Order: sequence, then structure tokens, then C-alpha cells
Amino acid sequence: MALPPIIDSGISAQDMLPTDASVDVPVEDQIEMFPNGAEVTPDGQGGAIVQALQEMIMSSEQEEQVPHNANLAEYLDDGYLGEISTDLRASFEDDMDSRSEWEETYTKGLDQLGVKYQERTVPFEGASGVTHPLIAESVTQFQAQAYKELLPSGGPVKTQVLGLQDVAREEQAGRVKDFMNYQIMEVMEEFDPDMDQLLFYLPLSGLRLRSLL
Repeated sequence: MALPPIIDSGISAQDMLPTDASVDVPVEDQIEMFPNGAEVTPDGQGGAIVQALQEMIMSSEQEEQVPHNANLAEYLDDGYLGEISTDLRASFEDDMDSRSEWEETYTKGLDQLGVKYQERTVPFEGASGVTHPLIAESVTQFQAQAYKELLPSGGPVKTQVLGLQDVAREEQAGRVKDFMNYQIMEVMEEFDPDMDQLLFYLPLSGLRLRSLL
């Protein structure tokens, strides 16, 4: 560790000794108390800045209170919002790059269904294109079989009583099943067509997620 340079002030130790002209001046120790504590921050020059925590608490209480349901973007600093935007954009681009190979394979698979019209120029202008319907048949068969199992005519919900079984619990389980099936089959009108579409794309992509909330 480098030592700070020594500066000669011109005052020697002999000059610090008391003389006949010296006068003792009493100095009272002034110690300021901080009942709520204090925060000490070094000033970088060998000293420190002491701030009472009570002042910090009062200043924070005077700041504008943010409502619970407020849009936080309206209260954050523009520089901080820029950092968040940059991070989110970078994460989004990374996700898109990581799935590019999967998207290319999925697109080529859709072309093999034989439902896309193409104007061919090879081997000659106006040549007809024929695609084997094997993939399309497999997809529709999977869709039909899965739909029948996952969405039967009586409804997809089934109940089972765990533990002690009696007449009251069996009747309660039956009421829960009837109510849930009524909600899915009658009230949620979008459930049936969405499930039908999901089961068509599932064998093509390999994964489909659905939430009932």
C-alpha cells in the first residue's frame, strides 16, 4: 500500500509545547445523539458523512406513494426502463434463434400434408404436384382417436372418492362431476373447437399446452 506524501507544514514539535503565552480554552464535548440510528457514508477523503435515519425516514414518507395497481413504467426512470427493454429484447431474440431449427422443420412438415397449392415449373411449366397423404391421414386418425378419448359425449371430467367412501361422498362426487362437465360442455363454448384444433396440431408439432383458467 502506497503511503501518502508527507507535506511539511513548518510546525515543529517544539512549537506545540505550552509556553507562558499559552491560554487554556475549555471546549465542551458536543456529542449529537441519534435515537433512531444514523447512516455513515465515507466521503473518500478520510472523513465521513453522517445522516440521521430519522431524516431519511421522513424524506421517504414525503415521496409520492405509488398505487398498488399502478403502471410501474410510469414511475421508473427512463434509463432503468431502457435497461429492462434491452434485456427483454435480447432474451426474446435468443429464444427465437434457439427455436429457428424447430420452426423450419415444422414448416417443412406442413408442406408435406398435401394441402398447399403450388405452381410448379419443374420438370416443366404447369406440372401437377402430388404429395403422398400418409402424414395427413396419420394426423387425422390421431385427432379422431384422441378426441373420442379426451372429450367423450358425457364430458371429460371424472371423479373418484379417495379414502372413506359412503353414500354422501359418492353423491357429492357425482354433483361435482356433473357441474364440471356442464361448465366445459355448455358454458365454455370455445372448449370443444379449441380442443379439436389442438389435437390436429399436436402430432405435427409434438407439444401443445392449454390452460382452463
